[in-house]
Amino acid sequence: MPANDIHAVTSTNGGSHTAVSALVVMPGTGSDADFVRRAFGAAAARMGVELIALQPEEDLVAGHRRRLDESADRYGRILVGGISIGAAIAIDWALGADGAQRCAGVWAALPAWSGVGDSTLAVQSAAATARALRVDGLEATIAAMRRSSPAWLGAELTRSWRALYPGLVGQLEQAARYRAPTVDDIAHLAVPLAITAAADDPLHPLEVAEQWCAAAPEAHLVHVGLHEWGQDPSVLGRSCARAWGELVR
Repeated sequence: MPANDIHAVTSTNGGSHTAVSALVVMPGTGSDADFVRRAFGAAAARMGVELIALQPEEDLVAGHRRRLDESADRYGRILVGGISIGAAIAIDWALGADGAQRCAGVWAALPAWSGVGDSTLAVQSAAATARALRVDGLEATIAAMRRSSPAWLGAELTRSWRALYPGLVGQLEQAARYRAPTVDDIAHLAVPLAITAAADDPLHPLEVAEQWCAAAPEAHLVHVGLHEWGQDPSVLGRSCARAWGELVR
């Protein structure tokens, strides 16, 4: 990635950092473990940690939290990460009763909203897609999505939606109801927060990432372009790894 296409912002209070052996990452709404592996696999391999890419379950949020607990039981302290809603769930888990003890840090790619997201494009899109799937069915909804999406996004969502359907409908509806951590919640985060965001991604506003970075006691934000990560998902993982490197340097 060209150096002039990426820049960073840092907020830190000099917290402690612990070596870990696993990075557990959750996909965004409508996405899956396959995309997570392409987005974070190279970064995890370079760091020498095992990537655990979570596949969405029927009970989206509770399923991810259960898998995070299981991963922490197996590996001890873990890095947790996510894309979009996955990033919010990662922070939510880290803020929980066991989070400070079992979470070594959070990698948040493309955060989409804080608190209740009813007015956000990401939540409105999830709710509208769920309604379309119920009324029109999978293939008609895919066709409509492809007509209004860049080719790379249309191809990616076609693949993942077909893989996740019919459970996809409930997952989208749960995502639309999900209350993400607020900036006040994030101010209590006890572990480092590495963030990646794109200034030109309307579903994942840069403002949200900047607010998360400013709120967290120890955080670093790396900016990428929508077209960059769209063409090469590994940009997300590498950018989170860069942010993490700044925090643990």
